[in-house]
Amino acid sequence: MTEPFLRLGSVTKRYGIVPAVDNLSLEIVTGESVVILGPSGCGKTTVLRLIAGLERPDAGEIRLDGRTVARGGRNLVPPHQRRLGFVFQDLALWPHLTVGENLDFVLGSVAVGRADRAERIREVLELVRIDALAGRHPHQLSGGEQQRVALARALVGRPRLLLLDEPFSSFDPDLRVALRAEVARLRGALRLTVILVTHDRDDAATLADRVVEMQRGRVIAEREGQR
Repeated sequence: MTEPFLRLGSVTKRYGIVPAVDNLSLEIVTGESVVILGPSGCGKTTVLRLIAGLERPDAGEIRLDGRTVARGGRNLVPPHQRRLGFVFQDLALWPHLTVGENLDFVLGSVAVGRADRAERIREVLELVRIDALAGRHPHQLSGGEQQRVALARALVGRPRLLLLDEPFSSFDPDLRVALRAEVARLRGALRLTVILVTHDRDDAATLADRVVEMQRGRVIAEREGQR
């Protein structure tokens, strides 16, 4: 049997005595788009942070793309070596850097040579359709443009896995529809495996091959997506 691209086996993460993620097991195959659905505080974001290596599991094992990246209460592979991109809920763009510099910083952290960075940045900004904005700072951009910068920054390192944490939550309905379509387009163009965390069932209906519902740190249901 082929090993899944991502496997969480009996993963637990506590903050104090409270389990944010409670003995959670989940498998995702290459190229799948999985939406994790649930109310605020159910552990969705913590799952993404554990996969990314931004949090350390207290128990269980995480395997990603054939490697054990966390086990026995330890992170074995640092975030920058996991070949993933992360779009945070608050976008977390560096305000003192231009759009191009935000992307260049990422390329430096994954050891892309300086000679290759300008072309890589140009390509990904064209891909997300903001190539004219490379010299602007985040405060000079609209909300939708900032979202595209966050997507570009997540994609510029050529990840195999894209993690999205409530990426559309602050936008009006029309912009949400447009950005959902953009993520679907990019996923198809780049053949990405995607995990999207949301509390919005319309996000799930548009983007999910499979929907995983969480409550109190546990998976309570799984079903095929409707798209």
